[in-house]
Amino acid sequence: MEGKMKVCMLTGKHKLEWAERDIPQPGPGELQIKLEYVGVCGSDLHFYKEGQLANWTLDGPLALGHEPGGVVTAIGEGVEGFAIGDKVSIEPAVPCGSCEECKKGLYNLCTHIKMLAIPHERDGVNAEYCVHNASFCYKLPENMTTLEGAMIEPLAVGMHGVALSNASVGESAVILGSGCIGLCTLLALKARGVSEIYMADVMDKRLEKAKELGATRVFNSTKENIEEFVKTLPGGGVDQVYECAGNRITTLQTCRLIKRGGKVTLTGVSPEPVLELDIATLNAMEGTIYSVYRYRNLWPKAIAAVSSGMIPVKEIVSHEFDFKDCIEALDYSLEHKDEVIKAVIKF
Repeated sequence: MEGKMKVCMLTGKHKLEWAERDIPQPGPGELQIKLEYVGVCGSDLHFYKEGQLANWTLDGPLALGHEPGGVVTAIGEGVEGFAIGDKVSIEPAVPCGSCEECKKGLYNLCTHIKMLAIPHERDGVNAEYCVHNASFCYKLPENMTTLEGAMIEPLAVGMHGVALSNASVGESAVILGSGCIGLCTLLALKARGVSEIYMADVMDKRLEKAKELGATRVFNSTKENIEEFVKTLPGGGVDQVYECAGNRITTLQTCRLIKRGGKVTLTGVSPEPVLELDIATLNAMEGTIYSVYRYRNLWPKAIAAVSSGMIPVKEIVSHEFDFKDCIEALDYSLEHKDEVIKAVIKF
């Protein structure tokens, strides 16, 4: 496809505007993809609201969007295994393939990685078309939609967290934060055979969704204290705690929820870089802390889990917006956090 396309650009704090760009053409090893669905992620909202996410600062125009599902419209030189019209899910961060981290298989930690919607790396995909390295595009089976393809990215985050912490059958877990990543963590835990899962959040709509997706019990932290409840469990805690909210209060709670020898997994990304932990309690429990940086080696597994029906990831989506309402989609997600569980942009 050639010609012009519309792109939604973040040009400053709380400033989104439309731009027109040439439709990008695939180079060797690349695919051109017509986007059909792109998820709206919490990190998009942090950039939009604060111009800041963890250690990245917005310092020039940036297109947001890094959870893409779409259809192949052109194929670059040397690419095999794809045909025009194939439905694909895109893994948004492309590593260099030759540094020490990549060679160890820890390619998500590649120092030269290029991630969609990160300043100085790559523009995001809130645009009609994109090009992407074909080895990080994955064909979707017939029974999967490109909406599910767009949801593979957050699902991979949840799957990576539960794989790192090696959650297994018969364990108990607490998930702090019942937004999209918390819910993906819930689905990933259930798929690993963990059935005793408690979830806390401050928004009832999200907790209702958690209950619907199989949480054992949910806690609205404005009314109930999950720490007190967890103390009544055998061992006075749970085996696994997943921090999926990325804020001060929940991060401080993590170490107080594990039983002796338990594990804490920090998945949430906070807009502020420094948060406190209860180290005395962690030491007394001889707890282990895992930190999550995106995902690695998971797209084929995630696609297989969704395709087989084991992980109903599309159930998390609560709102769809047309691409022409892309700015409204971000505004609405920011201003109605109490009702938006997961918004997607539809092209």
